[in-house]
Amino acid sequence: MGFLSTVLGFCGFGVGISAGLLIGYFFFIYFQPGDVKNPEIRPLVEQDSETLQKMLPEIPFWVKNPDYDRVDWINRFLEYMWPYLDKAICTTAKNIAKPIIDEQIPKYKIDAVEFETLSLGSLPPTFQGMKAYVTDEKELIMEPLIKWAGNPNVTVAVKAFGLKATAQVLDLQVFALPRITLKPLVPSFPCFANIFVSLMDKPHVDFGLKLVGADLMSIPGLYRFVQEIIKDQVANMYLWPKTLQVQILDPAKAFKRPVGILHVKVVRAMKLKKKDLLGASDPYVKLKLTEDKLPSKKTTVKHKNLNPEWNEQFDIVVKDPQTQALEIRVYDWEQIGKHDKMGMNVVPLKELTSEEPKVMTLELLKNMDLNDVQNEKSRGQLVVELTYKPFKEDEMPKSFEESKSVQKAPENTPDGGGVLVVIVHEAQDVEGKHHTNPYVRILFRGEEKKTKHVKKNRDPRWEEEYTFMLDEPPRNDKLHVEVVSSPSRIGLLHPKESLGYININLSDVVSNKRINERYHLIDSKNGRIQIELQWRTK
Repeated sequence: MGFLSTVLGFCGFGVGISAGLLIGYFFFIYFQPGDVKNPEIRPLVEQDSETLQKMLPEIPFWVKNPDYDRVDWINRFLEYMWPYLDKAICTTAKNIAKPIIDEQIPKYKIDAVEFETLSLGSLPPTFQGMKAYVTDEKELIMEPLIKWAGNPNVTVAVKAFGLKATAQVLDLQVFALPRITLKPLVPSFPCFANIFVSLMDKPHVDFGLKLVGADLMSIPGLYRFVQEIIKDQVANMYLWPKTLQVQILDPAKAFKRPVGILHVKVVRAMKLKKKDLLGASDPYVKLKLTEDKLPSKKTTVKHKNLNPEWNEQFDIVVKDPQTQALEIRVYDWEQIGKHDKMGMNVVPLKELTSEEPKVMTLELLKNMDLNDVQNEKSRGQLVVELTYKPFKEDEMPKSFEESKSVQKAPENTPDGGGVLVVIVHEAQDVEGKHHTNPYVRILFRGEEKKTKHVKKNRDPRWEEEYTFMLDEPPRNDKLHVEVVSSPSRIGLLHPKESLGYININLSDVVSNKRINERYHLIDSKNGRIQIELQWRTK
């Protein structure tokens, strides 16, 4: 009976399975519900906020905020570079933390604090969006939204009194909205001197902490307590307007701030050569420092004179006396056409002794090539007096913020007066009818200044500075600034034309000492110009 019941049991199981599959297939094929409708497809803009939240629980920040840009390329870059960035960041963190730890552990009678393991894991942070700000200062401001749900492994061992305790940080999550400011922007790689970081909101920080193998974050009440402490401490240190400053370059060297003044006195020239057809020359002298973008200083023209005397003085700002040199060029003035070169010479500033006047008689050369045989020909001599006066330590700006402040006027400034400084930075969207070769014309109290010409450019940049020595503050004066385009060739068909102008009231400059603004040009469709004004007094 036992054997027979076993056989019948197996047969019944096989028959039951077969019958069940057959009946199930019959019901699936012949009894489909007839009230099934195609799903209704609706645009996302027609959905309510609750439905959208269910459909898209993690909406990117650049979708919700139109002023944030999508930066997927940065996320892809981090994904590929993260294994290398992980090692580099961890090595840098160890090097920074080691001297700080070595300084602090004696206070707490701790023998050693070491990193047993330090890794940021395999998951890089992601940028949900980024917003950039444009200002009139030399800076770049960015606000990225950073989310990092990583798997770091950080194990710290603390040794004291012959005992060892280990703490391990796991499963770190950080959501933060920092403001990153790169300033000042400088012409040396990586093109900014400092990084300023501040938090716009309190960050969200979540992590697991194991002490001697036990997860401390699982203790009731401790998790929320630690969370609030971290948020408050980070906010107290870095919540805007407080910042964390990281210096990348020395601003003094990168920005090449002024370190002194070169006083140049052009005394006289002797035995100059004839350039004009009538047997004379009309000489004048141009002075300029190498590595300097400012326009050259010029003496007056001495007409029909081969032994002219000027006795004219000029002050030139020095940024690097070890590498800069004074270029001196003598020209023959022509009423029509290009001015003829009469000779030149160069004086390296490192040959000058500070605070000591030096009278030099320079031979005029064709060029500075010592192997050029044409330099053996006599072209005349030029007598100059040079004095280099370096700034004192208390007169030099120590930081970028101080460098933006207004400097003091020179000692020879009249009492009650000052120096009006006009800095022409750039223009945008200037366009002429027949040509666009813009330069800026500055007119103040009958004195005219002109910047260099920029050919075929609707967004020219000059960065040129001009000074006006005044006996009294210009409270009731106006500064006329005009952008002019000149033809590339002789303008017989299309002469020079105005691209727009602006009249700036100087009373605000006297009150505020410094103004740096972008003005809309009058008689221009979209043209703008950025002008910085300073009023310097003793």
